[in-house]
Amino acid sequence: MYGIGQNLENRVAVVTGASAGVGRATAIALAEAGVHVGVIARHEEGLAEVARLVESHGVRCAPVSCDVADAEGMIAAADRISEALGPIDIWVNCAMATVFARFEDIAPDEYARVTNVCYLGMVNGTRAALRHMRPRDRGLILQVGSALAYRSIPLQSPYCGAKHAIVGFTDSLRSELLKEKSSITITAVHLPAVNTPQFAWGRAHVDYEPRPAGTPVAPEVAGEAIVSAIRNPRRDYWLGLQTAQAILGGMVAPGLLDRFLAWTAYEGQFGPDRLDEDRPDNLFTPVGSVDRERGPYADEEKGSAVLVSGAAARFALAGVVVGALVGAGFALRAGARNGNRLPRPPARRAMR
Repeated sequence: MYGIGQNLENRVAVVTGASAGVGRATAIALAEAGVHVGVIARHEEGLAEVARLVESHGVRCAPVSCDVADAEGMIAAADRISEALGPIDIWVNCAMATVFARFEDIAPDEYARVTNVCYLGMVNGTRAALRHMRPRDRGLILQVGSALAYRSIPLQSPYCGAKHAIVGFTDSLRSELLKEKSSITITAVHLPAVNTPQFAWGRAHVDYEPRPAGTPVAPEVAGEAIVSAIRNPRRDYWLGLQTAQAILGGMVAPGLLDRFLAWTAYEGQFGPDRLDEDRPDNLFTPVGSVDRERGPYADEEKGSAVLVSGAAARFALAGVVVGALVGAGFALRAGARNGNRLPRPPARRAMR
């Protein structure tokens, strides 16, 4: 497994979805670490703004306007960034789009668009990254995932479905790279709710303004976690207690969570204000009139969250289960010693 190492200075990274939210925060965090950053997104003004912020840290930036759903366009974007900055060491797939609505209220073209951006956009980015990394047999690809990749919630079925697909795709590719004994590393960081502009410009067919399900973290928290994962790559990372609760809870009691979310996650995703039906959304075209740094819930966002490897969290859960089983075994054994035994069957008489 190829490790980038603690010192990221003069490395070259590419970040998709970099004009806003988590992608923007990640590009800036990488620049602070001394990384030259190629940024990909649709909105040219947003790209120009993040490029200025990146370059203010004394590193170079190559902004490229491209729709991640365009497979050939992504290949060309990677080529342009490599020509401008040098060989690509790190690739962060971060672009996203969503629709807040019941499944039956989402049109087929809307569903396809979310899938094309969130899922196929990540596939396209990974393909472009591998094209540049394979000749040198080194590099790191990081998929920005979500707790919703493991535990879906209502009103976001296209986004949840795409995030689930990303896990399946990434696991398959990881096995292929291991079979090839490749030195290219692939990892994932699964995020909790993050206060990004998606809540201001995501398409919605509901009565109220969308809001995060749970208390969101600041985009900078996610960006710093992603850089930390690049320095110390593992199979996957989970950011925040909410993420661990959602993933582990889904493993232990999925049916219970189905019912809990059915009663809580509808209203839990509604803000206090009614939705303006004429508000612009960025599903098919970029939006320039919204704060690109963060979403409308800055007064609620948390400025920190714990980052744990998925392996450590799963091991901890296994330890709890094993501990419970061992405890139950000792209890049964103690009961037997105290005479609390099941009655023995009567002895059979020998036949005469």
